[in-house]
Amino acid sequence: QVQLVESGGGLVQAGGSLRLSCAASGSIFSIAIMGWYRQAPGKQRELVAAITRSGNTNYRDSVRGRFTISRDNAKNTVYLQMNSLKPENTAIYFCYAGGHGAYWGQGTQVTVSS
Repeated sequence: QVQLVESGGGLVQAGGSLRLSCAASGSIFSIAIMGWYRQAPGKQRELVAAITRSGNTNYRDSVRGRFTISRDNAKNTVYLQMNSLKPENTAIYFCYAGGHGAYWGQGTQVTVSS
């Protein structure tokens, strides 16, 4: 089992920045990939960014160049630096870890005001 604890969400004005953190514990040796998904009201959950154990990254087109995903393997933590935030980025952001199983954090609310 893997436990994921997110932090860093909040309210920010458009154009501002936030950094999300996700700390993993438990069977972390089984984690091959970590990432961030988001779900806005009335919409499906969608991938925002992902990073493999070796550091390969993937972003959805709408956030590429504004968001940066990174990981600190020594701290078993993945980060999502979000810059130039837009109101349409408002959503609950979920941390994800995949490998031998699929694990989700509890979610953290990000609200971007116009």
